[in-house]
Amino acid sequence: MQKSYQAYANNQILTASQDKLLLMLFDGMVRFTKNAAQACGEGKIEETNANLVKAQGILTQLMGNLNPDTGEIAGNLEQIYDYMHHQLVQANIKKDGSMIDEVHGMAMELREVWREAAMDARRGEAIHGRATAGE
Repeated sequence: MQKSYQAYANNQILTASQDKLLLMLFDGMVRFTKNAAQACGEGKIEETNANLVKAQGILTQLMGNLNPDTGEIAGNLEQIYDYMHHQLVQANIKKDGSMIDEVHGMAMELREVWREAAMDARRGEAIHGRATAGE
């Protein structure tokens, strides 16, 4: 059963669009920060660490895939992602659930922003496609 699920998950990733991949990364970060906060509150140090390391890995991936050609936007996102990463590192060192909660909230907000941006882009493509078809 595990192999079937893994094959399905791999196929989902390999066939996903850029915006879908981005949302999947944020879904993971939201899940890992939530799990880390819960584990931290329960004093489960190893589980807290494991989830924080996964969330940090996602942030590293996001920072590594920023397109510097987008100018100020990429720079601003890099600062946000770097701040979140720093907070998670400090939360892991200090075992501070409030720092994890802060990043969890930021991750949820960013996920929603990216979801809306993807929807707007699809709407724009659909409108452009209808306008082009009418020419």
